[in-house]
Amino acid sequence: MAYVDVFVVPVPKENRAAYKKLAETASAVFKEHGALQVVECWGDDLPESELGVSFKSVMRAKQPDGVVFSWVLWPSKEARDEGNERVMDDPRMQPSDDMPFDGERLIYGGFQVLVEK
Repeated sequence: MAYVDVFVVPVPKENRAAYKKLAETASAVFKEHGALQVVECWGDDLPESELGVSFKSVMRAKQPDGVVFSWVLWPSKEARDEGNERVMDDPRMQPSDDMPFDGERLIYGGFQVLVEK
């Protein structure tokens, strides 16, 4: 059964192009290490709920921040675990001083697929 890693991160709007470049590199690395699909989405319709909850509020996004929602599709949790280990060891994925986002505000998690059509 497929397995999905999900990431949500606030990115300053002025760093959108730098984030896209990083995402293009990262997606290639994930695919090289067994991911079936990598999708990166820049939020453009992120309304507040009546309770004041939104992607931006959950991410503690500042006014000029955008929010990126992304996922990596793996063939299985086992493939994900093995692939992620190789991804984290890949030199192209090492943190740098010019990261286009604050990694402390990134949230992520792994999800078992319930329905797939």
